[in-house]
Amino acid sequence: MNTALMLIGLMTASANDSILSQVQHDFADNEGVKIHYVVMGEGPLVVMIHGFPDFWYSWRNQMKGLADEFRVVAVDLRGYNLSGKPQGVESYTMPRLASDILAVIQHVGEERAIIVGHDWGGAIAWTVAMTQPSMVEKLIICNLPHFKGLQRELARNPEQQKNSQYARNFQEPNAHLQLTAKVLAEWVADPDAKKLYIDAFEKSDFEAMLNYYKANYPRPPYTENDSPAIKVKCPVLMFHGLEDWALLPGALNDTWKWIDNELTLVTIPDAGHFVQHDASERVTQVMRRWLLDW
Repeated sequence: MNTALMLIGLMTASANDSILSQVQHDFADNEGVKIHYVVMGEGPLVVMIHGFPDFWYSWRNQMKGLADEFRVVAVDLRGYNLSGKPQGVESYTMPRLASDILAVIQHVGEERAIIVGHDWGGAIAWTVAMTQPSMVEKLIICNLPHFKGLQRELARNPEQQKNSQYARNFQEPNAHLQLTAKVLAEWVADPDAKKLYIDAFEKSDFEAMLNYYKANYPRPPYTENDSPAIKVKCPVLMFHGLEDWALLPGALNDTWKWIDNELTLVTIPDAGHFVQHDASERVTQVMRRWLLDW
């Protein structure tokens, strides 16, 4: 990889944060949109996809926990940090987002990968597994129920409808004008990490971030999707922090109906939406064991 690319993002890093000096940086090109990613370790390919509001650094603990056995790639989604920021809601439809991940897999020279996703990254991971089954060896999802489960809860569960008000707010035309890098980083507890998040969000496009909701999140009146599910063919591991107020655990019910393989579900009582942060050691431990023992 180009030495200059390896140095991208390191200039503002604190000297004691080891992962920032261990990862290599590169870019994949997807029809003119540059997708930034970092790489760490050697072995079978694991591609990690962050959600909102986040960037590749979300997976730092899991990367360090897997890199001795796996080649771990963590992406910046389009619109975020160092990745391209195309204009228009149509640039953020789920097929386009999924194609970014396929472009990364191909760019690192592989045909298949273990896919890990959180939040919007989880939605993209589900999509890749359903539409490109030959390219997904295993699937790991953090706090993002299957689409059918979420659609059912939005249609039936008043509490989920109420708690999804934030998504409806994000779908308003000028909602991005209410956002700042500091506001988006409020959920980050560690002060050193928060500085990196604010820096990454200052490089991001707030309108692009909310285009994910405008292009893909269901809109009222909410109805169930009764079309046949495209079943996921690979083994699936799901983590769900039960304190997640945005995505309630009721949406997890019946997930097994939409998977044509083994499903392992790990619920963590004291963790919230960012389960890979709130229960970092546990998530990394279970993820590693599941991947190595399969």
